[in-house]
Amino acid sequence: MTTTGTEAFEAMLAHHAALADGVERRVAALRSAVRAGSGHEPAVAELVAYVASEVLPHATAEEHALYRVAAGIGGLGATVTGMIDEHRRLTAAVERLATAAEADVALETAEAFGSLFAAHVGKENELVLPPLAASDGVDLAGLLLQMHRLTEAAQAGGSIEDDAAAADTETQLVRLLLGAARQLADAGRGDRACRLAAGAWAAVRVPRPDLAARVTAALHGLVRSVTAEQVTFSSGPPSATARSGATLDVRSLAPAQRHDTIFAAYGALTPGAGFVLVNDHDPKPLRYQFEAEHAGDFTWDVLEAGPTVWQVRIGRQVVGTGTAAPAGAEPELDVRRFPHGQRHDVIFTTFDSLAEGGGFVLVNDHDPRPLRYQFEAQHAGGYSWDYLQAGPDVWRVRISRAVGAAR
Repeated sequence: MTTTGTEAFEAMLAHHAALADGVERRVAALRSAVRAGSGHEPAVAELVAYVASEVLPHATAEEHALYRVAAGIGGLGATVTGMIDEHRRLTAAVERLATAAEADVALETAEAFGSLFAAHVGKENELVLPPLAASDGVDLAGLLLQMHRLTEAAQAGGSIEDDAAAADTETQLVRLLLGAARQLADAGRGDRACRLAAGAWAAVRVPRPDLAARVTAALHGLVRSVTAEQVTFSSGPPSATARSGATLDVRSLAPAQRHDTIFAAYGALTPGAGFVLVNDHDPKPLRYQFEAEHAGDFTWDVLEAGPTVWQVRIGRQVVGTGTAAPAGAEPELDVRRFPHGQRHDVIFTTFDSLAEGGGFVLVNDHDPRPLRYQFEAQHAGGYSWDYLQAGPDVWRVRISRAVGAAR
């Protein structure tokens, strides 16, 4: 099973929403810093870095993929020309922001950028994407994949070329596995189909996060076929502290980021600890993924089952009967396996899920000093930062939430 046009359309809308939210939050952080009279430079640096690493590469990919196709659809030529012109204005604005010396000038420039970007995204969602989705001759799912690859190339500093290369072997194998899963689902074996897809996801999650995202999308579709089947999972017994633990609300994240964030939070748990996942849909696809990678090692307690909010407490089993977590043990969040564009969001989501006084050890492959500036901009006075290892190949930093810190 491959991504459908509808799923691709929704993914594009979700990514636009995530980018717009990312810009809005960083502009708000700069506004707060300027109004408080505190140093505004870290907030400016964070906004510029986000635009340079996420927004502009996405814009470049759009021009080489989405806009080229849209320009050929009747009535969209002038719209596309205007959208490209707005990309140039956005680029110029962020360049002015990067060189702004005064706080008020920086804020004025940032707010103008934010307003233009929000309007730009609205036009894409309302004027460009619907005609593309409605056109029989447009492969929206193919365009989405092409844009992913072009964005990654732009983020890596490489040249942008048309994506006409044949699929690699791993991509072909995943496509075959998902096709087999779809056939199983059509034959009434939905649970078996979901387990097959989850196994494929577990195999590619670390080496090929791009393919893992595709499998996750397919798994969400396959889960709909599991209706009357009796399904038995192998997670641990219900937790005696089902309502304890921090809360991890992923509803504000783009769908493509949610599962990685949840698994990062789980990986940071000590034995016996857990968190309450809050989602806007039944997380059954996630349950299959936990079964594929952590069978028998996790607990899963449903606290609320819709219709608009789902809450599940996910915990890490204690190893051995009556064995407590080692005294002083520090949960680790190793972000080296995540693409660079996802790492900071995973780290901040993990921090947001901490209880007062709680912490984790961040493991990274470079000095996370840019992240420190971001923490200063968003959580000044509400966190601690202690270097445990400072390179040259691995950096380890304990990050914790201060007692009494506002969320």
